[in-house]
Amino acid sequence: MDFIKQLTGKNKQDYEHAAAHIIDEADVKTFEDLVSKDDFLFDFIKKNVAKRLQQACNEHNYKNLIKFLGFYSPFYDTFIAETFAKFGDETIKDKMKELLNNGGESEKTYAAKYFSLVKEESVIDLLKEYSYSENEALAFNCATALSVLNERTCIDEAYKRLNSEDDFEVLSAVKFLSAYGEKNALDKIFKAMKKSSVPEYIASEIGYMEKFLDLLNSVQYENTLLAISNILQGLGEIVPLGNIFTFQLYEIFEQLIFSEPNAKNAVILLMAKNKFNQLTENDEYLFDEDKNTKDEVKAIKELLNNNIDDNLDDLIQTEINENSDFVFTAIELIKNPEFVRPLLSSHNQTLILKSIEIIKSLNDLSQNDKDIALANVSDENIKLIIKSL
Repeated sequence: MDFIKQLTGKNKQDYEHAAAHIIDEADVKTFEDLVSKDDFLFDFIKKNVAKRLQQACNEHNYKNLIKFLGFYSPFYDTFIAETFAKFGDETIKDKMKELLNNGGESEKTYAAKYFSLVKEESVIDLLKEYSYSENEALAFNCATALSVLNERTCIDEAYKRLNSEDDFEVLSAVKFLSAYGEKNALDKIFKAMKKSSVPEYIASEIGYMEKFLDLLNSVQYENTLLAISNILQGLGEIVPLGNIFTFQLYEIFEQLIFSEPNAKNAVILLMAKNKFNQLTENDEYLFDEDKNTKDEVKAIKELLNNNIDDNLDDLIQTEINENSDFVFTAIELIKNPEFVRPLLSSHNQTLILKSIEIIKSLNDLSQNDKDIALANVSDENIKLIIKSL
């Protein structure tokens, strides 16, 4: 019998029967198959499945879930942890301690989720040990559990990593602080984002910590716009499209459109218009998305196309300077090469190269432009690229 088909279907009698079978019989094989289908089922279906399995659990059969812990899914860890917390006794707590200490990664991850619901100070050292695991789900659940326990010594370690020269170390610190919910770290995280070579990831973590709409109405206004810019840069590739709901992008763009015009807003809105046109012109971006996401992408595209002019050079030109955090984005949007030429004398050699490439893309590159750029560049590789243009 295809219990997964029944479990994910719409017939109440079928899915209740399938859920009862899986839990009552500890059908590990079916649960393993279910987890293996995570990438192929829409999120709303997995949420329904988790609810159905949880409703099948009771004080007589809940211990059967222990047999499922070798197969981890972030969509089912909450219902399993909540079930253990609801029906479990000291025996379950001891079992979770044992698994957190000696279990496989999947078992450790479920155990960490359990301890985010059931406070247990004796596991603090283990939670700290695994809070920077390469297994992101395990690291996240450990950080969340440490937050519930109000364990603060781990914050010092996160700040130390945040100052590292290693991008991986910095990102791991940001993810820890985000999972922990340490909003006091936002200033430091914004600074880390500006220096990072993977700003899209850091910007996303900021969006998980605090609503961008709230941050836009705070002293973090410009930093928040920069985070939104980074998210747009990676949207559909690095940043999952489903996050348009999490980050409330429609509401953000609506607010920016109807606020007082300024250069930074214009850069974000024009960038967003280009991005959402790109998302709808290429099937590969939307092919695997659910109907709600597709509809929201199209709604955002319509909002931007109906309200944003393509040529905003006069408005965004103030961001065409080497001291602007938005300069690299702004020069990609500019239509007038005269606004870009002053950057050929910049102190930033990467910016000089980018400016030369932009001027060339606008079909206005002269030998004089190249001479000015070369006079301000010492990096031999960059010189070779400029000469080849």
